[in-house]
Amino acid sequence: MSTAVETAEAQRLRSGAPDPKRWLAMAVIAVSQLLIVLDATVVNIALPTMQVALNISDADKQWALTSYTLAFGGLLLLGGRIADYTGRKRAFIIGLIGFATASALGGLAQNAPMLFGARALQGSMAALMAPAALSLLTVAFTKPKERAMAFGIYGAIAGGGSAVGLLVGGVLTEYASWRWTLLISTPIAIAAALATVSWVNESKAHGNTKYDIPGAITSTLGLVALVYGFTKAAPTSFTSGPKWGSSIAMTMFAIAAILLISFVIIETRSENPLLPLRVVRDRNRGGSYLVALILGTALFGVFLFLSYYMQQTLGYSTLKSGVAFLPFTVGIIAGAMLSTQILPRVGPRIPMVGGLALATVGLIMLTQVGVDTSFWTHVLPAEIVISFGIGLVFGPLTSTALVGVGEHDAGVASALVNTAQQVGGSVGLALLNTIAITSVSNYFSGHHINPATDPQGAMVGTVHSYTIAFWVSAALMAVATIVAAVFIRARASDLHTEGVPAGI
Repeated sequence: MSTAVETAEAQRLRSGAPDPKRWLAMAVIAVSQLLIVLDATVVNIALPTMQVALNISDADKQWALTSYTLAFGGLLLLGGRIADYTGRKRAFIIGLIGFATASALGGLAQNAPMLFGARALQGSMAALMAPAALSLLTVAFTKPKERAMAFGIYGAIAGGGSAVGLLVGGVLTEYASWRWTLLISTPIAIAAALATVSWVNESKAHGNTKYDIPGAITSTLGLVALVYGFTKAAPTSFTSGPKWGSSIAMTMFAIAAILLISFVIIETRSENPLLPLRVVRDRNRGGSYLVALILGTALFGVFLFLSYYMQQTLGYSTLKSGVAFLPFTVGIIAGAMLSTQILPRVGPRIPMVGGLALATVGLIMLTQVGVDTSFWTHVLPAEIVISFGIGLVFGPLTSTALVGVGEHDAGVASALVNTAQQVGGSVGLALLNTIAITSVSNYFSGHHINPATDPQGAMVGTVHSYTIAFWVSAALMAVATIVAAVFIRARASDLHTEGVPAGI
């Protein structure tokens, strides 16, 4: 950008004049947000096909999802700092190009390690793109009404993109190949990067630009060790038992504990902490982050097990499975609309507790699925109840995360909601997958079933493992309900009305 252009942009910002290219910038940012959210779920539907094509074990299959969410959640706060200090437009473009490259590598993967590595790289680039995108959006839209509309579009994509990813994954796997669930992002991300050069203005933060690298390393590696420990605790076959006490699992859990404790110590002593602990010490904010963490832990595994249930038990095609997830989008939108109406009147506690309680009921409904039950009588009603409940929660959760926070911490406070959900989802996927594999192994040994010669018994045992996972998810959601009831005390008048929205 030339000096003359920089001067003109600085003059526009000082005068408060709107960015003439703000809606073009909105289009680019919307596409990037859709890519980020879509790629978190697009693999769910394709995973059974991927697993066979790349010979991925049952214990390791969750890494196709976890490697993305773990890198995204673990590096999100650092990505925000990098974008602030190096330039948000620059970071956004680098993130898009890196995302395009990672998507191509994933689509061309020849084995499981290559796929998992590409997914981790995708998540890392998403952690750079997402906070930069939201900051650029905030700078581009200065008028309150237009900003509200822009944030509304951004939030709608963040909320509905997951279900879109499931549908797109089904269509591409059905009519092209599972590889296109990843390859499709490459040309879109490249086009978005090229458009960003012309349509988006640069902005950056000033002041102290030091990074908390030790905090980023200890937190991310600690979470990786925790998830890897859960993976190694799973049985290696249907006839072997769980390995919770194995030396490698226990070693990974010990390493995770040491690294995560070190992270907390580093954050208390760092001049520029990745996570200022003052942000989480407040009762309402701390409660909202804990709810987000448990919510992600309970919910992410539901998509995984429902995808397998629909395809391997109900016999649905990948396309039909993707369509079968659309009620989640409808329920979330309906719940969010109602939450928007009642939040300014009653505050966050009632919709959060009510929504989490509804989601708990919906998860309990899912525990009743069986080999001979139908989608219409058992899955659809549960989907509607769960998604409507979750829709009620998202808005109040975000607002509570910003209660009483200083402007200098608003970005971190908002990012923490998404970070907690992604980290919770990563741990939850690993934990629930290990529990499900352990359950099916115990079922086969307890009922003397040989899955190679008794396909019907194998199917019953597999569905049994799904229901056990749903019971654990329901229990976690019930805990989140209790946490919201105990910790959330903010009134409607306390809510932050002009902060950065969630969805980072």
